[in-house]
Amino acid sequence: MELKLPKREFELLCFLMENPNIVFSKEELFEKIWGFDYVSDAATVSVHINRLREKIEDDARNPRIIETVWGAGYRLNN
Repeated sequence: MELKLPKREFELLCFLMENPNIVFSKEELFEKIWGFDYVSDAATVSVHINRLREKIEDDARNPRIIETVWGAGYRLNN
């Protein structure tokens, strides 16, 4: 399957794929992908995660690939 992703979604997916099964907080993901100089907040991560899920999950409402770890963050299941 071929996907066309905006730059940040692609970078986020690549980062998670390079670090499977590791839980990252929204803040950690924001710093890794957007950097310290970007003017926004960690809520941006949630938006991008949701967009990715819509594109890669069979059921975006019940994700199996990009999992939310409540109280901790997100991880990509391997």
